[in-house]
Amino acid sequence: MNQQKTPFQQIDYTLIFLVFLLMCISFLAIYSGTTEQYVDYEETGRDFFLKRQVIFYVVGFIVMIGIMSFDYELLKNFSIPFYVIGLLMLIYVELNGVVRNGSQRWMNFFGFGPEFQPSEFMKFFLIIALAHMLYLLTTNRTDKSLKGDLVLLGKILAVGMPPFLLILKQPDLGTALVIGSVIATMILVAGISWRLIFLCLLAVVGGIVTLVYLHNFHYEFFSSNLIKAHQLDRIYGWLNPDEYAGSFAYQTTQAILGIGAGQLFGSGFMNSVQAQSAAVPELHTDFIFAVIGEEFGFIGATVLLVVFFLMFYRMVIIALTCNNLFGTYLVSGIIGLLVFQVVQNIGMTVGLFPVTGLALPFISYGGTALVTNMIAIGIVLNVGMRTKNYMFQAEQQA
Repeated sequence: MNQQKTPFQQIDYTLIFLVFLLMCISFLAIYSGTTEQYVDYEETGRDFFLKRQVIFYVVGFIVMIGIMSFDYELLKNFSIPFYVIGLLMLIYVELNGVVRNGSQRWMNFFGFGPEFQPSEFMKFFLIIALAHMLYLLTTNRTDKSLKGDLVLLGKILAVGMPPFLLILKQPDLGTALVIGSVIATMILVAGISWRLIFLCLLAVVGGIVTLVYLHNFHYEFFSSNLIKAHQLDRIYGWLNPDEYAGSFAYQTTQAILGIGAGQLFGSGFMNSVQAQSAAVPELHTDFIFAVIGEEFGFIGATVLLVVFFLMFYRMVIIALTCNNLFGTYLVSGIIGLLVFQVVQNIGMTVGLFPVTGLALPFISYGGTALVTNMIAIGIVLNVGMRTKNYMFQAEQQA
């Protein structure tokens, strides 16, 4: 005998409320971070980016509700077509994509229509494809041998590495690392033995050591085939911020100065020195955490981190309580997607990681990134509201 609620009676309103809090923080930070460096106050007004962000959030919530309206298990039927379409778009970008600022990341339809970035869609297509594949491979799996784990790992990499390499070649290191975080998350939740995961970590470390060796002893090959000049400059600025404070590390150095000046309570809304003087480039997008750190101090930054933590905690609960492996894998992939972006953005702002150009989810200004993040929330809510709760022993699902 089971006791069921309708899907809309199981909506995780706590998660929606946390997104609402992030929206409010985003509005405050974007308004304060919009300086005359980016807009002409007399012509557009200081609230130019704020108004656009409000529109993006309205669209995002509409899309989120749309994602919640159908059963997420229907995504299984489209996992292969989505993945193939995503790969074909990335191949098209590689062959005939729109070049901007030295990167070939965008496409349009035969010269018509607005440009868009296929890698943003590929993140979700990959999560759906990997979730469906793991659902098929691990449901009732009996082969727990090392050979079985190697086969499973090989299939995950076979699906995940093509989009990773195509995006890395654009070049778009930030998005490629996000794809890598999704792959790593799926490997962790697939039930592969820790010995094999440890060997994978050793392989990653070995790859980094190889890159360092090539940089030191075969620089021509390294710089012409493996990494672009602007990416290498960012690494130099990260490793030696004092030496490159006026060039490669300028953004990070100014952001750290602003966050440090905020101290415990901050300088107050729109009373910051670094933000209001536009000393930090890309303040309303990539480096928006610097605005929060300077104007709201350690306490304000901590509040933001707590909201993020609670949001991810709610997602983990949904993944753990879901009695359908496909739903668990879907939510796990999205957790890996969002957690990496938060950690990387805040880490690069405070100098812990190199600058990659990743936005802070739900906070930074930007339509495409925000709508895709709201799609992610919609999928998580969809899984949570369709999780069946039974009074007695959980029933097996096909």
